[in-house]
Amino acid sequence: MILLALDSTATVATAAIVKDGTVLAADTLQCGRTHSETLLPLIETLYQKAGLTPYEIDIFACSAGPGSFTGVRIGVALIKGLAFGGRPCVGVSTLEALAENLSAFSGIISPVMDARRGQVYNALFRAENGVLTRLTPDRVIMLEDLNAELAAYHEPIRLCGDGYALTETTVLHPQKVATSPELVMQNAVSVAKVAMREYRMGKAVSDRVLRPIYLRAPQAERERNEKLKQTT
Repeated sequence: MILLALDSTATVATAAIVKDGTVLAADTLQCGRTHSETLLPLIETLYQKAGLTPYEIDIFACSAGPGSFTGVRIGVALIKGLAFGGRPCVGVSTLEALAENLSAFSGIISPVMDARRGQVYNALFRAENGVLTRLTPDRVIMLEDLNAELAAYHEPIRLCGDGYALTETTVLHPQKVATSPELVMQNAVSVAKVAMREYRMGKAVSDRVLRPIYLRAPQAERERNEKLKQTT
C-alpha cells in the first residue's frame, strides 16, 4: 500500500511517500506561506526520488486542520485534485499528526498552534510505548488556561507546533521537557502514520467528501460579525 501525505497548515511545506510503513521519499521546506507555489513541485520531486508515477499512489492524505486557513485549504484542495477519479483520501487532525512526532516519548504531548490573541489550537495526548491516546478533542484554548490544565498532570510534558515559542514563558510545568527543533514542526511522515491508522479503521473518504477542519471562523468573518454587533 503506497500513501502520499502532505501538510501545509503552517509555515512549512512537507510531503512524504510511504509504502507499507517504509518511507520511500520525504522532504520539508521552510518556505513561509507560499504553499500554492511549492507543494506541487515538491511532490513531483518525491515521485522522481521514489521512482513512482502519480497513478501508483493508493491513498492520498493531508493534515486537514486546524491551522492557517489558507494553508489548510491549499492542502485539502491539492489532495482532492490528486485523488480525483476515485482513489481514497484521508484527512487527519494537524494536532494529532504533530503529537505523532513525539510518540516515542512517554508522558503528556501537547501540540500548540498559534491561533492569535493569546490562544492556541491544542489537543492533549498521552504517549506510552509508542502509542498515542487522545485525552481532549481538538480545540481553541487560552494559553493561561492550557497552563492551568497541564498543572494537573504529574508527568513529563512535551510541546510542539508553531506555537511552541509562545509556551516558553506561559506554560511553566515543573516537568516540561524541551523539544528538539526537528520535532517541533509538522512532518509529513507523521501525517502518513496517522492517516494509515485512520485508513485501517475505515475512515477514508472520496475526494468529493474530503473537507477542511476549521475550529473557528476565519478572522475576516469574525471581524465582520464584531462590526455588525457594534452597529446593532
